[in-house]
Parts: sequence; C-alpha cells; structure tokens
Amino acid sequence: MARLRSESFHRRNNPRQTVAYARVSSHDQQDDLERQKQVLELYCARQGWTFEVVADLGSGMNYHKTGLKRLINDMVADRIGRLVITHQDRLLRFGAEPVFAIGEAKPVEVVILNHGEDTTFEEDLAQDILEIITVFSARLYGSRSRKNHKLLDGVTHAVEERSS
Repeated sequence: MARLRSESFHRRNNPRQTVAYARVSSHDQQDDLERQKQVLELYCARQGWTFEVVADLGSGMNYHKTGLKRLINDMVADRIGRLVITHQDRLLRFGAEPVFAIGEAKPVEVVILNHGEDTTFEEDLAQDILEIITVFSARLYGSRSRKNHKLLDGVTHAVEERSS
C-alpha cells in the first residue's frame, strides 16, 4: 500500500475528511463498483477513519464525472485530508498526475490499496489503446451507422491481434 504525504495529514488542526473513491466504466460493471465500495469501506473502517465513499460510473478518460469533479473541488478547498482508492486507474485512466499534484500541494494523503502486478510497457500500451477504442466505439455506436460499426470492428480486431 502506498501512502503519500501521510505526515502532513496530522499537522492540520482543521477537520478534513477521508474520501474513498470508486469508479467503473459501464453499467454492466455495477457488481465491480459494489465490490470496490465494500473493499474501501472495510479498509477505512479497519483504520478507524471517519470517511465518505464517492462512486462514479463512467470512463476513466471522462474528466466530467460528478464524483470526480466534487473530489477535485473538495481537495482544492481543503475539505479532504485523505483519499483512498483501490487502484490508481480507478481515479482516471489518463491524467491522474495533476490530481495527485493537487493532493501533494494541499496536502492530501493518498492511499492506493492495490498496485497490481507489474506490467510491461507493451501491455500498458495495449490496455491504453483498448481503453481509447472503447470510448470512441461508444460514440460511434451511438451514431447507429453500419459503416462506423464495420470500421470500428476492424480497428478493434487489428489492435487485439497486435497485443497478443
């Protein structure tokens, strides 16, 4: 488990809350969202922390999720002293570094429960490309165009072949 700036959390006199943040990309991952929330609740309770769970449903590339925006606003306003997440990519798939920089400047202790297994650069790149394709496929499928469906299937197939 990683703890960033934990000594800073105890220096402040004003009460700042612990926020546990959970996110999944789609409605069919609702069970995973519930599991994340349970893990976060159990961990925070075992630490003896008073906490709030904030849950979002949406892509890790979507910076406009309600819970994420509230989390960032509360960090900037010094209302959060600790952020707990199950994995770093649950916060954002890309661009989590500025959020962590805000946390470091405020300071906010960041606790990441699972760092996961070490992956190679190629595995990370393949996962990132699949995430990008997923986001854009949702937009293309929303247009209901047969031509776009066929194009997207071809691109997805080509990327999957490359990553295996």
